Amino acid sequence: MLKRIKKIVILIFIVLVLLMQFSTYSNAVGSYLNLNALDFKATINPDGSMDVVETWDIDIRYTNTLYKTFEMDEDKFSEITNVKVKEITDGTSKEFTDINEEMYHVTKDCYYGLVNSKGKFEIAWGVGLDDTFDRRTYEISYTVKDAIAKYNDYAELYWQFVGENFEIDADEITGTIILPEDANNLDDIKVWGHTENLNGEIYVTALNEITFEVNNFISGRYVEVRSLFPKDMITNTNRTYNEDRYEEVVKEETKWANQANARRQWEEIKDDVIAGIFLLITVIVGIVFLIKTIKYVKKLKSIKKYKPEQELEYYRELPEKNTTPGEAVYILEEPYNSFTSKFGKIFSATILDLKLKGCLDLRVEKEDKKKEKIYIIKVKRIDDSLKREQQAILNFISNAYKSKKEIEIKDLEKYITSHSSSVQKLIKQTEKDIENELLKDGKYTKTAKEEHKKYGNICGAYFFGAFMTFSWAFPLAAILLINGILCLKIRKRINVLTQKGINEKEKWKGLKKYMEDFSLLNEKEVPAIEVWEHYLVYATAFGISDKVLKQLKTIYPNIDELSSVNTSTYMYFMYHSNFSSSISRSVSSSMSTSYSSGTGGGGGFSGGGGGGRWPEEVEEADNALHR
Repeated sequence: MLKRIKKIVILIFIVLVLLMQFSTYSNAVGSYLNLNALDFKATINPDGSMDVVETWDIDIRYTNTLYKTFEMDEDKFSEITNVKVKEITDGTSKEFTDINEEMYHVTKDCYYGLVNSKGKFEIAWGVGLDDTFDRRTYEISYTVKDAIAKYNDYAELYWQFVGENFEIDADEITGTIILPEDANNLDDIKVWGHTENLNGEIYVTALNEITFEVNNFISGRYVEVRSLFPKDMITNTNRTYNEDRYEEVVKEETKWANQANARRQWEEIKDDVIAGIFLLITVIVGIVFLIKTIKYVKKLKSIKKYKPEQELEYYRELPEKNTTPGEAVYILEEPYNSFTSKFGKIFSATILDLKLKGCLDLRVEKEDKKKEKIYIIKVKRIDDSLKREQQAILNFISNAYKSKKEIEIKDLEKYITSHSSSVQKLIKQTEKDIENELLKDGKYTKTAKEEHKKYGNICGAYFFGAFMTFSWAFPLAAILLINGILCLKIRKRINVLTQKGINEKEKWKGLKKYMEDFSLLNEKEVPAIEVWEHYLVYATAFGISDKVLKQLKTIYPNIDELSSVNTSTYMYFMYHSNFSSSISRSVSSSMSTSYSSGTGGGGGFSGGGGGGRWPEEVEEADNALHR
């Protein structure tokens, strides 16, 4: 009996170890449906109705019908009308035909919005991808009658935008709620957001606007919003009640907050229990790690680390003139696991680079002797000569302009801070574009990066295991620590950059050192100011621009007062602004925003379900529907 238990324990442990080691390579079988983004725009009207527009950016595989359902309840709303569906993929717009008839498999490019045979209001539309796959964007619009309840003290919106029966995962869910008119101040609007994992944020962004965002939504959960706002915004609604609402809502939300805190405490205890069980298993099967140790030693000996073909202490030219700041950082600093932390400097350096390329301009506006404003002026939004990462950053800045032709640096920082989802997308896309460009140039190996990441994850797991077992199982902790060190050495020796990339890295390293030390070299010829403009782009990306500027000041004492048309604004901007550090702080702030709601309680106000229907079910389902 004891031997059988040991075998079971060892088997469980091996499965856990394999999952841990190969998690970076495992690719889950593609689901039928996945939302890249789900966006809601809800406009509340004075009569208590709500106009909703849902935008689905969705990957579809082997599915012919998508649908969204709502639980019918007169205490929550009276009816849903004005349903429309259209496809807006790639900027095109195609209105679907309303068939006003329930179908399990809806005809392609048709839709209906009605109370179905199960007593739920259902919006369904045909996508026609029975035996293929595609990425599509759909816009679903409808009006919810009497969605707002009016009380003596406040009007209340309590709406579940996504319900627990919603079957599709979503990378992100965003939403904007527009009130009928402006409140006197932001404090007059109260908001709460509910979701199971508290993995989002909700806030009042204007006197008439509420926004919310949830990342990594998993089907089977819900997203709902509750808001109290001035009752005078609602003139008439069938859901009018002669009672106060504020105290009851606050009491209810506080109760849910306490429940959420209790749940967090249990999660912490549960994690400790699981960790204890895992550590106990590691003691029983410690021999597995000894085998791994031998394997890692052999792996380490088999890897030959690339070295630069020519070692350079200093390098006085740009290694490649067409290299973007992001590519230079990627080659020099190899931020494979910390690209996000480097992005603020890359973003700042790209602004300077776009200035030199004539895609945008800079303007300084003096208010008085001490205060001045610095503006980024829009020149171009599209430039075919730019690489993808540069064009993406230029587009992001252009979106911040809105309808203006220029934007103050401080306003750009606010835009970055308040658009965390867009910043995350930009960071991911920038890293991907840089890697693709370096791969195309033969400077980077994608499979090596994946292996580099894998050994980094394994290394972290070993160090964690060693830390957890150190106090009660030192021999096992020592084995785990040795394995962690071996994996760390393997990770460092893996050649993510090719020989060509390593050679270029040596040049960037030499240029960086030259920029840091050039005032001490006593050279007869110092590069012209125009050359230093290009150098400063990369000095900003490497985080040494302040040091370089101080050295330039010793050689060109009046450099910050130059009046040349080509250099004055650029150099003045560099000497009189700390935009690189402020942009970096804005990016960090944007990435660290967290859900500001109190709880994940859940009142279940209507969101309902949704999903897709697949062709293999057609015969049985259609027969059942039409009996």
